[in-house]
Parts: sequence; C-alpha cells; structure tokens
Amino acid sequence: MSNAGKNLRYLRKLRGWTQEEFANKLKIKRSLVGAYEEERAEPRLEVVKQICQIFKLSMEEFLLKDLTAAKTGGSYMEKRRQLKMEATVAEISFVPVKAAAGYLAGYADPEFVDELNTFTLPMLSPGQYRAFEIVGDSMLPTPSGSVIVGEKVEDLEDVKNSNTYVVLSKNEGVVYKRIMKNNRLKNKITLISDNPQYEPYNVSSEDVLEVWKAVYILQKANAGPRWDVNQLAGMVNNLQEQVTTLKKKLN
Repeated sequence: MSNAGKNLRYLRKLRGWTQEEFANKLKIKRSLVGAYEEERAEPRLEVVKQICQIFKLSMEEFLLKDLTAAKTGGSYMEKRRQLKMEATVAEISFVPVKAAAGYLAGYADPEFVDELNTFTLPMLSPGQYRAFEIVGDSMLPTPSGSVIVGEKVEDLEDVKNSNTYVVLSKNEGVVYKRIMKNNRLKNKITLISDNPQYEPYNVSSEDVLEVWKAVYILQKANAGPRWDVNQLAGMVNNLQEQVTTLKKKLN
C-alpha cells in the first residue's frame, strides 16, 4: 500500500509550507495537494519525481516507506517541533469585500474557491472554515472592515437562535447577522442586526445557500467605535426589546 499521501503531508509540514506554497513549488493546483494528502488521489509520476528531488529521497522511500515512523529519539524540543508539524491546522479561504459578488456565483465551484487567498489559525478545532470581510455599521460595535471567521453549518436545523452567522443567500448575497428561527413559519429565518437602527428582516430557507457560524472576529487594533456608557446601555435595551418582540411574534 502506498504511503504517498501520509509522506507528502509530513514532508510539507517539515518545511513549514502551506498547501498553496507547496503546490506552487510543484506547479500544480492546491486542491491536488489536498487530494494527495487525504489519499483521494495518487500523485502522478512527474509529481513524485519532483517531490523526491526536493527532499532527496528515492521513489521507493517516498512511496513505500512510512517516513513518519522514523520520528524517534531526539531532544525534547525536537519532539515538540514534530508534534507541532503533525497537528492538523485548517486552511481558511478568505472572501474579501471585492470578491463577495463573485462568491455568490462561485461558492460551489472548487476552482473559484481555490483561487481565494488562504490563512491558518492554530486555535481552531477540526472543521471547514471560511473568512468573510464585512462592511457597514449594521453589526456595530463590530466595526466595518472586520473579518469574520466562520465554521460551516451543514443544516439550518443546527442553527442556534440569537447566535451570529455569515449567511449567503440568493437575494441578499453575503451578510453577517444574528439568526432567529421562526417556529410558526418553518420555511423562513429572521436576520437581526446588532445595531438597532436596522430593522430585522426575513429570508426564505430555500434562498439560503450557505451558513457559517461565527467563531472568531479579526479586526485592526483601535478600529472599533468609541461608545459612552449611555450609548451602550441604549443599544442593549433597544436590542433586547427587538428580540423580545420577535420572540413573541414567532411563538
């Protein structure tokens, strides 16, 4: 049985390369590196030769030997480095504002997603993640220009009321809102802004294409608006009143 996928992932992490960086060195698509590492496909002979040349290995060693099994001995720090390299770090595709319109059309196209820039966050648990840049003041105090890192929600039934999500829908495009599910109208969800100046609105469940649960918010230091205590208290009260009113309507 070939060890190509396992060895490819190990060798890439040994050099500290992302899948995209490694793909560029091999002159192949990043999605192919992922497919090889996940053993969904076997690397072509030309790719194997390139890998062996980069890492000074024979083809027999790369294909048949389990290179990860040779990681014994060494100092404590060397073992820690090995553990760090072996840790699974999710690559996050980033959708900036300028790509949001194109994302509506290409979200399901692997080639379009592969063209998006990627980054990693070591604190994330295993899962599928995407990052979206938001603009506007509808979710203040989260400022315009923030990046929302979201984890994929496979089913709308898994959505939790009042939590924040990035929602991709046919008519609204990419929006960042709180979600309230309607107990009486199962085919609709209500999207709520944190800024009470914006009215909640309904979206048909059939129009929802993707939902990403917000897990991290990335923003520039000192980018957030400055609020005094009275402003904050007023916003919280208004938001609580809106949520209470909505709950009464939905129930």
